[in-house]
Amino acid sequence: MAMYNDKVMDHFMHPRNVGEIENPDGLGKYGSPVCGDMMQITIKVDDNDVISDAKFQTFGCGSAIASSSVATEMIIGKTVDEALELTNKQIINELGGLPDVKIHCSVLADHAIKSAIYDYAQKNGKTYKGLEGFDPDADEDDHHDVADE
Repeated sequence: MAMYNDKVMDHFMHPRNVGEIENPDGLGKYGSPVCGDMMQITIKVDDNDVISDAKFQTFGCGSAIASSSVATEMIIGKTVDEALELTNKQIINELGGLPDVKIHCSVLADHAIKSAIYDYAQKNGKTYKGLEGFDPDADEDDHHDVADE
């Protein structure tokens, strides 16, 4: 247990925003075939392009659950453009750090959020600078972000 700090453990043991939004404005699913972690993020977006709610369902390790939990907290109340600026490094920092072997969990959360926003944009004919070049179907190996960038 010593590999996880108190904040990671708190988000793992008491995750926030667990569940699924009924009739979401955007739905993003992402998983890693390497480790088996799977994430789903659903979002509600109000008329001002503000994410008013976000929920997650994650099948995976404690780091994956904690990353999903803190990431949803970080995007609620943000505009879509602000949420698109979220990076896996910011998720790691908000958690107070993750072990190197668990960094990919923050990448999964980041990708699932961008996938949910991509879905929202596609459904509503919107374009966002933060989605330029984004591929919701990219494999994890195609976008390995690291904590030390």
